[in-house]
Amino acid sequence: MKLVIGNKNYSSWSLRPWLLMRVKNIPFEEILISLYQADSKAQQLRHSPAGKVPVLIDGDRRIWDSLAIAEYLAEQFPQRALWPRDVAARALARSVSAEMHSGFASLRAQMPMNLRVSHPDKGRSPEVLADIARICTIWEDCRRLYGSDDDGAQSRPFLFGDFSIADAFYAPVVTRFITYAVPLSPVCGRYVQAMHALPAMQDWYRAGVLEAERLAICEIY
Repeated sequence: MKLVIGNKNYSSWSLRPWLLMRVKNIPFEEILISLYQADSKAQQLRHSPAGKVPVLIDGDRRIWDSLAIAEYLAEQFPQRALWPRDVAARALARSVSAEMHSGFASLRAQMPMNLRVSHPDKGRSPEVLADIARICTIWEDCRRLYGSDDDGAQSRPFLFGDFSIADAFYAPVVTRFITYAVPLSPVCGRYVQAMHALPAMQDWYRAGVLEAERLAICEIY
């Protein structure tokens, strides 16, 4: 398999399937296209008719959109439990992943993903604060229902205990909460720490901060 992605410092959509495949030990070759360059669209169109990243290439199949990629991988690797195995947990995981996929426009716009900077006083409009509150409610509900957080233990520290597609979809939010120093409850703070500590997440961070490109459209502060 090949995964076509954008800049690691900025491309939140690319982080999701990349992290999912790395954590779940699904081998792939990475193809990175620098975004917002003169030839970026042409390069992306060579891999997908949508002309966007990420794109998963599996033989002659092209799967674009991060949620479609995640669902395809879940079908191809059922033994890896990309979704929770429990029916009720899986339904909730799908719901919160879809909500992340289609929502939180204010957070996306006013707290763009950027691994190289720290903006603790930026982006906190009423609309963004409402998005943050909703995300924290999701995290706390998932951890309360399906996590193992009663004693603060971190042995199964993710939204549904073990890492799943839901965690991959909230990974870019984790980076935003770090970049913008968002105050968090103990449960959410532990979740951010666990996600940030993932070896695959650390690999993404290291590569992202070393990228030479500075994309003005993503540098709003």
